Amino acid sequence: MRRSAVRPLLTQTVVRREDLIAPVFVDETTDEPRAIQSMPGQYRYPVGEIAPLATRLIEKGIKALLIFGIPSVKDETATGAFSQTGIVQRAVRSIKDLVPEMVVITDVCACEYTSHGHCGIVGETAHGPDLLNDPSLDLMGRIAVSHANAGADIVAPSCMLDGMVGAIRSALDRTGHDQVLIMSYSSKFASSLYGPFRDAAESAYTFGDRKGYQINPANRREALMEAALDLEEGADILMVKPGTFYLDILSDIAGLGLPVAAYQVSGEYSMIKAAGQKGWLNEREVALESLTALKRAGADLIITYFAYDAAGWLNEEQ
Repeated sequence: MRRSAVRPLLTQTVVRREDLIAPVFVDETTDEPRAIQSMPGQYRYPVGEIAPLATRLIEKGIKALLIFGIPSVKDETATGAFSQTGIVQRAVRSIKDLVPEMVVITDVCACEYTSHGHCGIVGETAHGPDLLNDPSLDLMGRIAVSHANAGADIVAPSCMLDGMVGAIRSALDRTGHDQVLIMSYSSKFASSLYGPFRDAAESAYTFGDRKGYQINPANRREALMEAALDLEEGADILMVKPGTFYLDILSDIAGLGLPVAAYQVSGEYSMIKAAGQKGWLNEREVALESLTALKRAGADLIITYFAYDAAGWLNEEQ
């Protein structure tokens, strides 16, 4: 009894509800929440349901969410990604109208909006069709500005293009959005853990892969270099994705001085959920332990599909 009473006083790492960011999927093709089979407990929401969801998150103590959009129409140049009437833009305005205190973060990429599933503009090269860096930078700038116009507080470029942060910072500043922050997917690895997300966001690619512009999981120095470049270009927050499998990278990047976010990705979430459903482990205990590991390694913010449940569990423990 005496030791159990003292233990909380000696706890070195504490995850707070305010540390958590909830990723949410907004789907232009549905009129009701649609369960994501590969991510138990997660849904694709129609735009009309997204502000009530934000209200529920705020009531749980979660102060930020990250929006991913699923459009009804895709094309080769991702025109839906920067439309002022696009699914993300409408969702942002809806949230800000009902829950203005919610910090709204938007994913800035094109893979959900392109017919080929790649993260920007694709063209012919000497090696066949491939992602074109500079035209894609222009696209990312347009997407980021459209999100800022809708009311986004933070834009989060996930495309891993060379120069993406600098291009987006310039585009935002030119259009009067110098107060909008950039949370860069600065160390995003070509991981095998994204499968459930691609199912949820309908962002699978039709040819090739993304290894040309995402980091080899074996390359530690490259991850640090990419983070340092994004810092120099004006990023306000750096990110490591995936999180739990890359705690060494997270610890190193926390030493650069900027706030750091860790993204506990869909595969990490789904493995814990599936094992919990099978009764092979205690979902609550393992989920909270995984979040503690991310915080202990240096994460200031944690993007996790456990956010809603974890906020409730943490509230019960207080």
